[in-house]
Amino acid sequence: MIRLFVSLVATLFVLVPAAVQAQASAQAVQPPAFSSSRIIVETRGTGPDIIFIPGLGSTGAAWRSTADRLDDRYRVHLVTVRGFGETAIEDNVSGGLAGPAASEIERYIREQRIDRPALIGHSLGGQIALRVAADMGDRIGRVMVVDSSPFFPSLVDARATSAQVEPLARLGYQALLLFGDQALKSQVAAFGVDMGLAGDMVFQGLGLQGGDRRVLAQGLYEALTVDLRPRLSQITAPVTVVYGWTRDTEAPRNRLEGLYRYGFEGLPRTARFERIEGAQHQVMIEQPQRFLAAVQRFLS
Repeated sequence: MIRLFVSLVATLFVLVPAAVQAQASAQAVQPPAFSSSRIIVETRGTGPDIIFIPGLGSTGAAWRSTADRLDDRYRVHLVTVRGFGETAIEDNVSGGLAGPAASEIERYIREQRIDRPALIGHSLGGQIALRVAADMGDRIGRVMVVDSSPFFPSLVDARATSAQVEPLARLGYQALLLFGDQALKSQVAAFGVDMGLAGDMVFQGLGLQGGDRRVLAQGLYEALTVDLRPRLSQITAPVTVVYGWTRDTEAPRNRLEGLYRYGFEGLPRTARFERIEGAQHQVMIEQPQRFLAAVQRFLS
């Protein structure tokens, strides 16, 4: 009996330090909690990482139905830009919007030790995803942009420049601050008409979940004026472009692929294009099953 007791005590002295060491090791590799005055990130699931970036006036909830179908096999990260929806504006009260948001997503990837995530961004979120991919190079595994362009006005005229569009964008910025997003779309509809399909894509992104007018106005201004085409050559990850499409040959969306091919031709490797029939700008909400199938092809 004494020998058995001694043996049990000896075993405890061997196992307890080992357990403590294992626990300490697990705690050591756990990344710190992420906090940002620019973005919010909701994370769930396990597996390869997918970072979802919503568009203008949307929160991470815009991706929830897609993420719900993936989080049993992937770890999904739903980004919200502060000031969209009901979130507090914090540091997005002034200065740029997409650039700081991209920088914070990059910090999130580094601090959380995320290895080559897939980025999926809609509209303005697609532009943010392109910024992150250009900045981080081979730290990014792949990129999907959804109804987005490196320069929205190029969907109207490939010769358009930021300087030419800036007066219209500034007027839209001021009108949004004065009237709000719903009034901007209804009372100042001429902006969207003047910009053709590009205007429709940018203006339709407003108001899905709304947000602080200051953030919406800044996002609108940047979506119309920022030209990311010079940065495409820095993106090493493969890029997939998903967009809403119609069989109606009279509709502008029927001709989107040619416009997109021209806009993305600066990529080192040719982008893959996926059209989602029956969808307009909010592709993932208007055609969730077809969009999910496109995402699964993208991830495989």
